[in-house]
Amino acid sequence: MEEKKIKESILQKSNKTLIYRYIVMINSLFVTALLYNLLLQPTKIITGGVNGLAIINKYLNGINPSLTIFIISIVMLILSYIYLGRKRTTGTFVATFLYPLFIEITSNINQYIQIELTDLLVISIFIGVIGGLANGFLYKTGFSNGGLPIISQILFDKLKIPIGKTNFIINITIILLGSLFFGTNMIMYAIIILYINSLIVDKIILGNSNNKAIYIFTSKEEEIKDFLIKDMNHTATLFDVRGAYLNKKRKMILTVVPTTEYFQVTESIKLLDPQVFYLVNNAYEVKGGK
Repeated sequence: MEEKKIKESILQKSNKTLIYRYIVMINSLFVTALLYNLLLQPTKIITGGVNGLAIINKYLNGINPSLTIFIISIVMLILSYIYLGRKRTTGTFVATFLYPLFIEITSNINQYIQIELTDLLVISIFIGVIGGLANGFLYKTGFSNGGLPIISQILFDKLKIPIGKTNFIINITIILLGSLFFGTNMIMYAIIILYINSLIVDKIILGNSNNKAIYIFTSKEEEIKDFLIKDMNHTATLFDVRGAYLNKKRKMILTVVPTTEYFQVTESIKLLDPQVFYLVNNAYEVKGGK
């Protein structure tokens, strides 16, 4: 009976989580569609992907962007189902239909919200920040907005070509194509948007780093270990390591300290061992006791 209650509790929690993920995904797609019609399309800033192709296609052929996005997304969905399988395609299914719909629904947003479009730098920064927030929350749910990145996933699965490399090639090709029609200055604004977007997405997915993981290579492990434990009240883990160049055994100490204590710790260990070598990484999640 107890086991049944636990299973029911887990199922209820899972259903609530799934509903929450869909709500986040829908809101993220809607915000992205607003940005597209409010700022990206009027300014003709091409940042790659299906959005960029839709802007170019409208400029050349007058075809509604929502139709272009829908057709490309459907083709990508079919390719995903064929080459990546049903399970990996499920996450992009809803977005394939919702995003073009939101693009169409918000297509007349400029009639109700008037924005001065002369300062493209400010607009690019705004697009990068808001777009990064929308994409970050979307990716954090585990869903995908589909589109051209599916090509990168297929190439990685079949040919082991890195996803980042193919995404870069696809996007830069679309950006360069857009510059032929809308001017080379647009490349600079596109780079600003993509850079800010990536920073925001990383922050949302990884979170803010409130701690630093410090890897300390030293011949005075006892002094540094005692300093970390007794003076700083932090734990430390010791590892036996061997340097490849001198083939000499040394000790490596791993400790995690709050960012506010980073400078105090690093300056102190340099005083304890002037020959110390240390490496610092951001620690995004720290759990566990001493």
